[in-house]
Amino acid sequence: MRTALRLQIRQVPTKWADGLRKYLTADAVAASNSIEGFQVPTVDVVDLMDGERDVDISEADRDETLAYQHMMTYIQTLHDVADFAYSKGFLNALHWMLQGHRHTVSKPAGQWRRGPVYVTDPRDRSIAAYTAPDAEEVPELMDELVAWLTDDGSHPLVRAAMAHLHLVSIHPWSDGNGRMSRSLQTLVIAREGVLAPEFSSIEAWLGRPGNTWEYYRELNARGTEYEPDQDVSSWIRFNLTAYHQQAQTVRNRLDRTNRVLGVLTDFAIAEDRDERWVSALHEVAMTGRVRRLRYEQAEGLSVQQAQRDLRDLTSLGILESTGRTRARSYTAGPRFPERALAEARTPASLIDPYRR
Repeated sequence: MRTALRLQIRQVPTKWADGLRKYLTADAVAASNSIEGFQVPTVDVVDLMDGERDVDISEADRDETLAYQHMMTYIQTLHDVADFAYSKGFLNALHWMLQGHRHTVSKPAGQWRRGPVYVTDPRDRSIAAYTAPDAEEVPELMDELVAWLTDDGSHPLVRAAMAHLHLVSIHPWSDGNGRMSRSLQTLVIAREGVLAPEFSSIEAWLGRPGNTWEYYRELNARGTEYEPDQDVSSWIRFNLTAYHQQAQTVRNRLDRTNRVLGVLTDFAIAEDRDERWVSALHEVAMTGRVRRLRYEQAEGLSVQQAQRDLRDLTSLGILESTGRTRARSYTAGPRFPERALAEARTPASLIDPYRR
């Protein structure tokens, strides 16, 4: 299925494939951060990735989003590096990228923790749902993990799932262990080379509320202490389901994109309008809004050209303008083609690969 998806992506025009890559990266960042309590919608993450400064989120959420996005972008560049090697220094450097803005003496970034760490029961903070290995054991355990990561004896998808589980179980840092573990899983999958890194992450799948609950349930089933020799078949099954359903999700989005593009292209031709307008309309149909900078970058326009196009679309009633100056965005107007919105909003079913 992943190979078929790779072929399907190659058939999509570069402009739309690049847009999908950016959206999927933003979705992974938004979802993984949401698991840790930082709630930033995917469309706002896309805006931050585009360089928008006027995004209506807290400074804390902005800092966490940009830090994770920068680390994720770096991880994506490593998928085809010929002399890449895992090391403790590399993992600590990634942690600094994620947590450096929160570095303190008591919770150092880019360094192993210096004391105990507990995962407490959300219903009762006095109960330790999980107690990580002693801090003195962390360097040796990370040596073992790094050595194991370089072993290519197991299937990459299984090894990625186990890399996630081992790292989150060792809990080597004072904070950020969940996101680091999910990022490591993404990197291991991306290094496999079947799909581009943006299409490899299952973080967006994990961030859906029902799946997040199952994710915690699977982690809780591993016990209250690190047991590396335990039966992890249910964890592997959970991750294989995630890989499969995330691939289905990407395929469904590609299918919707193609249908929406067809409707909007026909609309532009019928209206005798420039086909570059399709970029702005497609963004509105698929995400609910478009901002000037996003349209400008997608079509390689000047600021003046992008402003003029969006102003024209608004005057024709195809788009509506909301907000002021730099925070302005555009949504569907009364003349926006309803069929495009209907195609974009039509939900698709996901198959459980174990119940086919």
